[in-house]
Amino acid sequence: MPSHFQVLHQDSGCRARTARLETGHGVINTPIFMPVGTNATVKAMRPEDLKEAAAQIILANTYHLYLRPGHRLVEQLGGLHRFMAWDGPILTDSGGFQVYSLTELRKITEEGVAFRSHIDGSPHLLTPELSIKIQESLGADIIMCFDECPPAEAERGYVERSLAMTTRWARRCKEAHSRADQHLFGIVQGGRFSDLRQRSLQELQQIGFDGYALGGLSVGEEKPVMHEVMDACSDLLPVDHPRYIMGIGTPEDLVEAVWRGYDMFDCVMPTRNARNGMLFTSRGRVNIKRKQYEDDQGPLDPDCSCYVCRTYSRAYLRHLFRSGEILSSMLNTHHNIAWYLNLMDRIRTAIAQDSFEAFRKEFYHHQQSEVETKGGVDQ
Repeated sequence: MPSHFQVLHQDSGCRARTARLETGHGVINTPIFMPVGTNATVKAMRPEDLKEAAAQIILANTYHLYLRPGHRLVEQLGGLHRFMAWDGPILTDSGGFQVYSLTELRKITEEGVAFRSHIDGSPHLLTPELSIKIQESLGADIIMCFDECPPAEAERGYVERSLAMTTRWARRCKEAHSRADQHLFGIVQGGRFSDLRQRSLQELQQIGFDGYALGGLSVGEEKPVMHEVMDACSDLLPVDHPRYIMGIGTPEDLVEAVWRGYDMFDCVMPTRNARNGMLFTSRGRVNIKRKQYEDDQGPLDPDCSCYVCRTYSRAYLRHLFRSGEILSSMLNTHHNIAWYLNLMDRIRTAIAQDSFEAFRKEFYHHQQSEVETKGGVDQ
């Protein structure tokens, strides 16, 4: 087992497990959700707020920081941790998903991805070597291989060719990686085809990485397809390395992934939904703009002990949202992130007690949308 990763306990009734992942900026207890801080900030949250919400690690984006303010400037200013005043672990993605999302602004070749900046239209070429260089300059604790993320509907021939190139790029990333204080993760691709996913994983293990991630999920495929891919890879993933599923983020997705033995997750859902007034609670999702909360003096979630639920009423949160106040985004985001991280804490406790299967059943029992339960209209 690698010295940086240790499995602590596997639930006796399923694949769910707890583990500890050591980094240069602290230990991460898994399973864990990583708040997304695309531009070196988790939107509407200060580092102090993240700590109060019990965040262990956050994610930043290679593509965006490369374009603005630039990785060389961040390095000059002491690295990403000092730049954003966050002293905990950081993971940076490779930029592969972002250039995939540009669609009309990029061209994929063996060398890398040529694209035009979404900011000013300037031309760039992002290669595996440059992706690693950027991430080394940023100084993240965990960095990712540069990969191609094929569309969910891509036909098999395209996915097969894309997978072969992603493997070649992964080898180039491994060769370019020079910082021993960073963990480099390989990314399993293969689209919706389970056999291609398994091929990708086997090829990556032959190269050898500090952890393994499933990429290209939650990009439009149906849930059964997502679960099939998770199942196909769980048997082949090395038990002694961290397992990361990139970009999945509904609470249900997290529970299902943990049940299948995965350790790390990230998604913009809790922060983006917060800014749109959709909040997560122990009894389902709350659309805070609904008129039914206009005079509701109760906390957002009576079962949540976060700062927002201890301090403010649903009526006040509704007022802030409808008034367009900046504080609305701040409080809503704080709650959603704290709720997600509390969910992961409860998951870790259940696994340690060999009761995750019971936890899973209870979770689904309670996740009934308040909109469905109480009704209500937007006003």
